[in-house]
Order: sequence, then C-alpha cells, then structure tokens
Amino acid sequence: MTAIRSVVLGCGSYLPERVLTNAELAQRIDTSDDWIVQRTGISERHIAADDEFTSHLAINAARAALADAKIDAQSIDLIVLATSTPDNTFPATAVAVQHALGINHGVAFDLQAVCSGFVFALTTADNFLRAGHHKRALVIGAETFSRILDWNDRGTCVLFGDGAGAVVLEAQQQSGTTDDRGVLTTHLRSDGRHKSKLFVDGGPGSTKTVGYLRMEGREVFKHAVGMITDVIVDAFNATGFTADDINWFIPHQANKRIIDASAHKLHIAPQKVVLTVDKHGNTSAASIPLALSVAVKDGRVKKGDLVLFEAMGGGFTWGSALVRW
Repeated sequence: MTAIRSVVLGCGSYLPERVLTNAELAQRIDTSDDWIVQRTGISERHIAADDEFTSHLAINAARAALADAKIDAQSIDLIVLATSTPDNTFPATAVAVQHALGINHGVAFDLQAVCSGFVFALTTADNFLRAGHHKRALVIGAETFSRILDWNDRGTCVLFGDGAGAVVLEAQQQSGTTDDRGVLTTHLRSDGRHKSKLFVDGGPGSTKTVGYLRMEGREVFKHAVGMITDVIVDAFNATGFTADDINWFIPHQANKRIIDASAHKLHIAPQKVVLTVDKHGNTSAASIPLALSVAVKDGRVKKGDLVLFEAMGGGFTWGSALVRW
C-alpha cells in the first residue's frame, strides 16, 4: 500500500551578522562566561540589527532553502512560518515572505507554538501535503527574541538569540513503509496549566504592549526532560524504531543540560546529537532548522539518514518528528 510522504528537498538558514558574546554580557549584567557556559552551554548568540526584522531573517533562510533544493519559488504553494516575534500583530509575517519571493498564489500563514514552533509547523505542512491540498511547502522557523528580552534579567537574557531556518517539502508517492523518505511520524502536545512558567508579560489583547519574556528556569528544566522523552517514545512506538536506529538527534537548542539529560534518558549516543546551542543560543522556533542546516552543510546528515527532531516551548507545548532524509 503506497502513501504520500512529505520529502525534504532542501534546507537553509540565516543568522544576523552581530554576535553577542558572554564576555560582552558580563560587562552589562552580573554574570560571567563561566556562569553562563556551566548552566547553559551557550558561549555566544546572534542579534538582529535594528533595521532587521523577523521577515528579513525568514526571507534569507527561505531563499537559501530554495537554492539548496534547486527549485523555483513559483513552485511553492504553501508557506508555514513558525514565530513568536512577528513583524506586526497582523498581517502574518509569512505573507511578507511570500511577497518577497514573488509568490502570489497558494497560501501563507504564521503558526505560534513558541520553541516548539518548527515541529508544529512541519506537522501542519505535512498534513496539508499528505491530504493532497498542496504540492510543495516552505516551512520556516524565524525569531528576533532579542526584541522581547529584559536585558537586566540575567536568568533569561543570556539564553536567547535571533535567527531563521527553513526546509522545502514536496509531496511524493512512496511505498508506505518506514523505509520511505520524508516525514514518517509526528507527535504534538500542549498543556496550558504551565503558562506561568514561561511566558511574555504583554500582548495587544491584554496590556496593549509587546512585553518581556519571563521564565521560571528550574520549573521549565524539571518538566522538559519528561515531556521531551514522552513524545519521542510515541515516535518510536509508531514506527517500531529504537534509539539505536536513529542516525541523528536534532533537538531544540534550549540548554545543553536539557539536551544531554534527554539523550541520556532515551539512550541516544552522544555522538548522534547535533549541538549548536553554544554558538546560536536559544533561537526558539528557529533552533531546529538552524541546527539541521549546520549538520547538512558539514556532511553529517546524508540521504537515507533517520533524523529525530524534538522541542518544548512555552504554553507548555512540545512535540517530535521523525524524518528520513
């Protein structure tokens, strides 16, 4: 029995030129490079210029993904952009990307699931493609989190950075087995009881302001490992695969300690884990496609590899996706 799969044709990324190091942060707030690295694994992060918006980052990443896929933008009929830092309250930032690429057909919209955004967007696009509604999709994660940080709060401002990553998906007829290329299974969750542990204290419908990111770090850490492993076990159960079958584990790049603990609990070998948090910080919805792009460009991820994505974000939201490259 055959099946339609969402196959990845290419990926791309973009990082702002400005790099903010731990040493620079230590000149502004009561922190140090050792303190940040020990607790998070982060050494530096990229910060968007004042005239550089989320859409600009997303457009650059989209163009890189299209070039990698060697396809024309006009063949794209679906754009799903995951972001918590849109250019405007409305319209969707995805529409700005669509316009910049010269596309005036199909559909483009934003999706908001914070750090889980890319996995949620990938799942959404996969469902559209498998249902036959669209043929080719751009899935983008793009953020300018530097705009919603309280730069006096050392518990949060040291963690986040700006960036964007994108993949091109195409609906292809496959054999319907786990040997297929493309998205094999996805699993999403959310639980609003945990809102106060990670949120932004503003919004147009409440305070009429953008607000700042607030986080109970210890509480987030406490829940993260269990939630992450939950949806990965679901992926293994759905496909019959185990940790031994995974070629690459590309998690949301929030904190090296969370990544290490999750991989250990799942028995995923350290050499299979793709880490970019040290150079990018937590770029929220952009972190997985940014890390993926690095691993593809340096030759680690190859055609036929089994790649596992996972993420957890404010809400709480969390999810996993298992993809054969």
